[in-house]
Amino acid sequence: MVTRSELTPATLDEVDLTDPRLHAHHDLGSFWRRLRAEAPVHWHPEAEGRPGFWVVTGYDDVVSVLSDAETFSSERGNVLDTLLAGGDSAAGRMLAVTDGRPHKALRSVLLKPFSPRSLEVVIESVRRGTRRLVEEAVERGEVDFAADVAAHIPLAAICDLLGVPPSDRGHIIELTSSALGSEDGVPDEESTWLSRNGLLLYFSELAASRRSKPYDDVVSLLVTREVDGRTLTHEEIIFNCYSIIMGGHETTRLSMIGGLRALMERPDQWRALTSGEVGTAPAVEEVLRWTTPALHSGRTATHDTFLGDQFVEEGEIVTTWMASANRDERVFDAPDDFVLSRSPNKHLSFAHGPHFCLGAFLARAELTALLESLCELVSVAEPAGPPRYVYSNFLSGMSALPVTLTGR
Repeated sequence: MVTRSELTPATLDEVDLTDPRLHAHHDLGSFWRRLRAEAPVHWHPEAEGRPGFWVVTGYDDVVSVLSDAETFSSERGNVLDTLLAGGDSAAGRMLAVTDGRPHKALRSVLLKPFSPRSLEVVIESVRRGTRRLVEEAVERGEVDFAADVAAHIPLAAICDLLGVPPSDRGHIIELTSSALGSEDGVPDEESTWLSRNGLLLYFSELAASRRSKPYDDVVSLLVTREVDGRTLTHEEIIFNCYSIIMGGHETTRLSMIGGLRALMERPDQWRALTSGEVGTAPAVEEVLRWTTPALHSGRTATHDTFLGDQFVEEGEIVTTWMASANRDERVFDAPDDFVLSRSPNKHLSFAHGPHFCLGAFLARAELTALLESLCELVSVAEPAGPPRYVYSNFLSGMSALPVTLTGR
């Protein structure tokens, strides 16, 4: 199977973490180890008119930043590209880029549809749909696991929650896949902008239809419920729908793809899983740690402060790299080994603190459904061609994974 090359720069400053090609072409494992050892809070120099920013790589420091929304705010944005461009246009209106009381009030409303009890029907549908997708893949023999299986599982669940009709879901897949990255080279700024605006337009129309005729879905909930004593504006509704679809689809899909590839490369772990030696619950956690589909989370310092031994000034961008923290040797034994039985496994793939992923329970259920279906239906999974990597400085994983699946 094709693998990315190991990155071994002469100096830390010559690595441009904003470049999508870096993440698509290179394995950054040794670079993260070097940063954790030499400069766990590293200043990434400015370039080409964009500001510099702090790169935080150690587990404890990442947790510290993500836990402290008063010092490290999400309100200007939480993704590197938007922070470097001057801030997120949805700041203060979308859950992911809101802090304090507004964040707490909106999160309390959205917690209910994402609770285990509320998700029972959705998760049962996920189990049935996942089994059907894997059965069809086994019947075909050779498939692109990314496009033919993984893309459909989280999308179906999140679209069920949002009330997106099945006829529109193919269009949603195209838009979400290109809104934060590219499958075939450095993302084109205009294409990315068009994809993001296409999603906003879609949910604007869906929200408008729910105003006249509400259903039992999250869009209707946002339209009809008061948050902190007031109804949400139309812009707030569509921004939060955008956030939910992006957070609920791409990251879980990439974990599924990376998880299967890891299992194909490690027959001992595949045997441990399919024999029942290792349960699906710890296996899901290791897949999440190993793949870490969201590379980073960004914040802005609200006042001068120290982070580690570095002085961070008010207004500076601080990026926490979960991709590094999840391989921190001070927290995880043999962190570069894929071990399904790993325990404890307090990974940061769902972030940490006030912005801990709202859909964590659903994502775990989707990965569980996939692993169970693979165990029940597949005896051998083998590569059928080279994978393709996502070009993104935010998302990590493969956009294509050709495989041959042999049934039991």
